[in-house]
Amino acid sequence: MSIPQQGGGPIERREQLAEYISSGEKPVNDWRIGTEHEKFGFCWDTLTPLPYDGPRSIRTMLEGLRDRFGWTSVMEGGHIIGLERDGANVSLEPGGQLELSGAPVETIHQTCDEVNAHLAEVKQVADGIGAGFIGLGAAPIWTQDQMPMMPKGRYALMTPYMEKVGTLGTQMMYRTCTVQVNLDFASEADMVQKLRVGLALQPVATALFANSPFLDGRPNGMKSWRSHIWQNLDEARTGMLPFVFEDGFGYDRWVDYVLDVPMYFVYRDGRYIDALGQSFRDFLNGRLPALPGEVPTLSDWADHMTTAFPEARVKKYIEMRGADGGPWRRLCALPALWVGLLYDQGALDAAWDLVKDWDHDTREGLRRAASRDALAGQANGVKLRELSREVLDIAEAGLRARARPGAGGLIGDETHFLNALREAVDTGQTPADELLAKYHGEWQGDLTRIYPEYAY
Repeated sequence: MSIPQQGGGPIERREQLAEYISSGEKPVNDWRIGTEHEKFGFCWDTLTPLPYDGPRSIRTMLEGLRDRFGWTSVMEGGHIIGLERDGANVSLEPGGQLELSGAPVETIHQTCDEVNAHLAEVKQVADGIGAGFIGLGAAPIWTQDQMPMMPKGRYALMTPYMEKVGTLGTQMMYRTCTVQVNLDFASEADMVQKLRVGLALQPVATALFANSPFLDGRPNGMKSWRSHIWQNLDEARTGMLPFVFEDGFGYDRWVDYVLDVPMYFVYRDGRYIDALGQSFRDFLNGRLPALPGEVPTLSDWADHMTTAFPEARVKKYIEMRGADGGPWRRLCALPALWVGLLYDQGALDAAWDLVKDWDHDTREGLRRAASRDALAGQANGVKLRELSREVLDIAEAGLRARARPGAGGLIGDETHFLNALREAVDTGQTPADELLAKYHGEWQGDLTRIYPEYAY
């Protein structure tokens, strides 16, 4: 979610940075699930991306959702750039990808109901203007030059900077979509165990949800090009973070990491001030070149934390970031996977036992293998398909232990949300494999077929 954060007043002590994270601690009964997903909008007649402005546009979509379904506008510089309603947000990624950041809910049943209601609303508005939306990890046909830029100051600053660091940063901004889940922790020790498991097993999520095998109208050699992009981006703010697995890791070590991430901006009075490449450590000491003499607020710290992009990320909660955007039914599968693994202590311990002896080369090797080969990948003797089967067994046991029924107790527990992932492991076929089979088979290389067959 790339909207300005609300963190609090001036930072007077360095300890406040870790205290900001620890303020997110919650007792088990208050743990919630926040699911986010992005999707590409396009014009049905031209199959080109929706521009920001015009009668058939992102702006029209946002205004239609606001006017028909009771959302409240989020504005920047006179432009509508997002929506808010009942704890949920709709926001824009740089190329117009429409993102739902769901309200914190108690069960997978509720998060799936929210996703279904949102996509139904989007479809109603989109149908009225001749637009469609599709869930893929990367735009299959559109070139970088075809992608619009949303009118957000953050993106105007980030775009030229991304062209200077790594090699694929602007592709990440404009031509990818993800689905992620945000989960709570009870204590520092709980955060540490969950983050370690989350980082180590992100390659499993990448493999199971691989859904970006095309770029520029043809196969790109990867099952998850979106994941490959993150391996060729700004090394200062991405990766598998080996320090997380070192003895003594905790809130303060996470603070050290984020402090060393180069800054993008400072948000003041409705505008983004260029602080590209500058140091938040200097900011703490009143020596930030962009704002000499000023010290940051906790809101500035909260904003800066959103500019670190590792495979799993800590704020006041933990974000699981390894999955490609995908089909409607899979948007409920990702939170089911991670809730099953992390929200039952028996499952969490079993997951840690599975990964605790891995070294960094194994974790990084699996990350790269998942991008390239999805479930067929392996590293240092660990095969992703077999690993995924074990992980799903643990997640299913965790969901059974939670025993959370659906509305009125008429629907069983949350385990059925894993069915799409079970099917992938049983067949060895991820969404990317399915798409490639169609491309080389019945589509005969015609990628325009992807829109009518896979649009929401």
